Amino acid sequence: MERRHVSVSGVVQGVGFRPFVYRLAHDLNVAGWVANSPQGAIIEIEAPPLRLDTFITRLQDELPRHAAIQHLDCHDVSPLGESTFEIRQSSHEGAKSALILPDLATCPDCLREIHDPADRHYHYPFTNCTHCGPRFSIIHALPYDRANTTMSGFTMCARCRAEYEDPLNRRFHAQPTACPHCGPQVRLSGRSGKTLSIRWEALLEAAAAIRQGQIIALKGLGGYQLLADARNPEAIRLLRQRKGRYEKPFALMFPTPTQIASACTVNDAEWGLLESAAAPIVLLPYQDGAEIAPQVAPDNPYLGVMLPYTPLHHLLLEELGFPIVVTSGNVSDEPIVIDDNEALAKLSAIADLFLTHNRPIARPLDDSVAFVFEHEPVLLRRARGYVPTPIHINAVVDDIIAVGAQQKNTVAVAHDDNIFLSQHLGDVENLAANENFKRTLVDFQTLYELRPSTIACDLHPDYASTHYAEESGLKIVKVQHHYAHVLSCMAERQLDAPVLGVAWDGTGYGSDGTIWGGEFLQITEQGFTRAASLCPFRLPGGDLAAREPRRSALGLLYALYGENLPCDRLDFTEPELRLLLRALKQGINAPLTSSVGRLFDAVAALVGLRQRCSFEGQAAMALEYAQRRVKTDEWYPFEITSVTGDDRSCRRMIEWKPMIAALLDEHDPAVTSAKFHNTLAAIIVAVAEQVGEPVVALSGGCFQNRTLLDRAIKQLRRAGFRPYWQQQIPSNDGGIALGQIMAATRGMSDVSGSSGQSDQH
Repeated sequence: MERRHVSVSGVVQGVGFRPFVYRLAHDLNVAGWVANSPQGAIIEIEAPPLRLDTFITRLQDELPRHAAIQHLDCHDVSPLGESTFEIRQSSHEGAKSALILPDLATCPDCLREIHDPADRHYHYPFTNCTHCGPRFSIIHALPYDRANTTMSGFTMCARCRAEYEDPLNRRFHAQPTACPHCGPQVRLSGRSGKTLSIRWEALLEAAAAIRQGQIIALKGLGGYQLLADARNPEAIRLLRQRKGRYEKPFALMFPTPTQIASACTVNDAEWGLLESAAAPIVLLPYQDGAEIAPQVAPDNPYLGVMLPYTPLHHLLLEELGFPIVVTSGNVSDEPIVIDDNEALAKLSAIADLFLTHNRPIARPLDDSVAFVFEHEPVLLRRARGYVPTPIHINAVVDDIIAVGAQQKNTVAVAHDDNIFLSQHLGDVENLAANENFKRTLVDFQTLYELRPSTIACDLHPDYASTHYAEESGLKIVKVQHHYAHVLSCMAERQLDAPVLGVAWDGTGYGSDGTIWGGEFLQITEQGFTRAASLCPFRLPGGDLAAREPRRSALGLLYALYGENLPCDRLDFTEPELRLLLRALKQGINAPLTSSVGRLFDAVAALVGLRQRCSFEGQAAMALEYAQRRVKTDEWYPFEITSVTGDDRSCRRMIEWKPMIAALLDEHDPAVTSAKFHNTLAAIIVAVAEQVGEPVVALSGGCFQNRTLLDRAIKQLRRAGFRPYWQQQIPSNDGGIALGQIMAATRGMSDVSGSSGQSDQH
């Protein structure tokens, strides 16, 4: 007989790992025990050597569906002569490094139970097991035990306790285990907070209110959501008016896959994503004649669609039988609300009724958003269903925190060989969002008991996240925005330098103090060189240009024609035009930018699609959608010039003036858009050929544009390059914190890039 001590780290808590080990030990007649620990799981096994070898092999090959092993350490210890195998109480000793599972969509077994009148979980909206249900949204601390979750206040009844303690039951140590007799309950209240009904009656009355065109605030898995009948134009108009969200598309939840298929075109990969345990919102082309109010997604060929992912959503949608709008329960630009009192205070001006419950939410979690590209998911917003799954790196690093960017903010922490990226936090400009940003940083450090000595932030001096880093008292590493974009892609796709990074977005503070956004960065082991960039142009009004594409267009025309520019395509009054031309001439509040995002905006304005926007990216989206039915391989002329002289902060400049001059002669916005997208892809290939790096990493918000992404990848492959793009980590600023961590782990004392003339140190 031999005995072995096995330490396992990875996703091994809250996924039925211990009962799996218990059953495996009994199947092989192996003695010993298994227990959770702050690092993962600990196993001791005793049996003849061959049987122990078989146990270790099957342990890794037959894992439960959501479990994953990162590390397995096995060594011999002295036999104890045990003859039985048991599941022991969790150990609380040592540093905390166990991986927490994301919240998981309702599994088929639990779904079957809530529909079975003979089952004790019938119509119970908080049914779950080790295969599904809340995880990250309810945990306070490691290890993942009930006492460390928001379920600690609910005492299990005898029947739930029996399931919880039975190693052969799928609810064995499922921490949110509950039933109608001992668990959380729903209630319906009015704007005053007075209870109108409870339990099943509350759900029925909420459904009736939605049918009547009312707006319901629902307390979901990671926060409050606002619900309305997606078929009812007046209900959608009312929701937009009350929330101050006038044109940005709303997400939809459909009761069944069949109803999604009747409204949208869905391929196999998209079905897989919709029905996955993560259950994100998936962007799908809608079909003509779909029974959806046009106000849901104005001027947009896509619908953001999801299926019910909690028993509460399933029961409500089945009662309704039609799709509903499901949007974040928040005041504009603030975090999603998770507290009941705060919901009444902030959402009463929007919602008519509140369908709530008494299970506390530990932290806010929005729904994740994705589309499918080349049969793989591409995440635009990473939150519920994905966070806090880490990015694994091939190095063990000291504890580091990164504070991300200003918009679409996420924060990140590095611990051992994992980087944990937070859920989507949104823009951190106002007080409520900034407080949520700070809470999340503390939350992640507390979960893993981190003691960071280093903090990484953006180079931009005015970001709230930069100010936080500067006031932290920690060693600070300032990382150029687009360098962080490229490193984020490299970390996710496990790419080593050298790499040519293409970082295209709206704005990012450059090493030279100007606004970058059309960058080609040659990544080395030590840092980066600015291999090429879009020729800069001025943005009259600075940040206002992001909401007014006409301003970006005016900046382009001024650079091309001077004061005698043709302005008949732009919606300016004479006084406005005089003021802005004076600002351009004098360079007052008209910063230089190399932004491809602002180039998109400018072209959208010049072809008559958008002069002003009500949400970020609206003009670029309109330009992308305009060319959907045009098939052409033509592109506009452009030039790439080498920068000469001693001060070569950028090696090459991409001259866009020939392109703009040519597209002004076009009369069809669809043709212009198609040729514009082709031109951008051709520019990427032309620069790549001059630089000569075979591996090209694409990052930045512009690559959320499927047309640009598709054409760039196809042309790069055709030219013999190996392109990579981001999938599990957003290419927008939601991935910046990951790149900041990677920059800090490179051992660089300063990666801000003061000159860009050579590799940054």
